[in-house]
Amino acid sequence: MKLTKEKPIKPTKKQLIIIKQYWKKLQELESKFLMRVRTLEAEMEKDTKIKNIEFFSCDGGYVGVGNADRTMDLIHLN
Repeated sequence: MKLTKEKPIKPTKKQLIIIKQYWKKLQELESKFLMRVRTLEAEMEKDTKIKNIEFFSCDGGYVGVGNADRTMDLIHLN
């Protein structure tokens, strides 16, 4: 059985323009999301009275809660 190697995809100029538009949309969504997360962290800081408490992320996902100064143990979400 002969395995064939697929040709690399090379987007056209038109496709690159479209892709860049979606990249910009993603950046806008991410910015809005991060602003909402920061608002949530500010509420959590106010309610817990723990200075600089934040959601800790690693490898693109949130994994726990800690503080920016790393003076409290990380509270894992799972």
